[in-house]
Amino acid sequence: MQEVSQIRLAMWSGPRTISTAMMRSWGNRPDTYVCDEPLYAHYLQVTGAAHPGADEVIRCHEPDWRKIAAWLTGPVPEGKRIFYQKHMAHHLLPQIAGEWLSPLTHGFLIRDPAEMLPSLLRILPGAALADTGLPQQVAIFDRVRRETGTTPPVVDAADVLRDPRGTLGRLCAAVGVPFMKEMLAWPPGRRPTDGIWARYWYVSAEESTGFRPPAAHPGPAPDPDPALLHDCEELYRQLYEARI
Repeated sequence: MQEVSQIRLAMWSGPRTISTAMMRSWGNRPDTYVCDEPLYAHYLQVTGAAHPGADEVIRCHEPDWRKIAAWLTGPVPEGKRIFYQKHMAHHLLPQIAGEWLSPLTHGFLIRDPAEMLPSLLRILPGAALADTGLPQQVAIFDRVRRETGTTPPVVDAADVLRDPRGTLGRLCAAVGVPFMKEMLAWPPGRRPTDGIWARYWYVSAEESTGFRPPAAHPGPAPDPDPALLHDCEELYRQLYEARI
């Protein structure tokens, strides 16, 4: 595949899908700048969602989606060649899904709902289907496929954990960049590019140095509502069929 001079990779996922580990992986490349959920402050300001640290997120991050969209589609920061954008799909509210998405290269990260949901419910006990990002992922996926005439790459978290080198290699090939071994291991700790919400969501990610199965959480896992789990599995399967 012919490589382009710059690439802006919007990676759409839901919460609890090893998305922060993926951001660490790409951020360890010397040619890549990463950003962390740039639409989160706007999402919280508009929806009033009761997320941990919501007021602080809105205060410390840009809530104007138009400014964010201009930044995401503008020059790649720090003179890098790749702009890896970690997005939560549910942050893309209907009124801001527009033409600014077209210049971006899109990818999708998914995780088996049977594993994702208990992890999400520990932090957001009242989480509903929209909070998983799955309906929005399917909508964005369908939009990209319709507009480009091609199927954007879908990566399953289990494949990444089982075969990081092979899965990341396929993802890199799909978006037109060379794989780098630096993507397989990184130093622990917080990053300046992490959102202010890291203290609530990134405990395991900050301890990580590579792709490893999530550590067992002490205590019993929340039991997802069967109807919610069923709906998540239906959407997950639609994306899973397209995984690389």
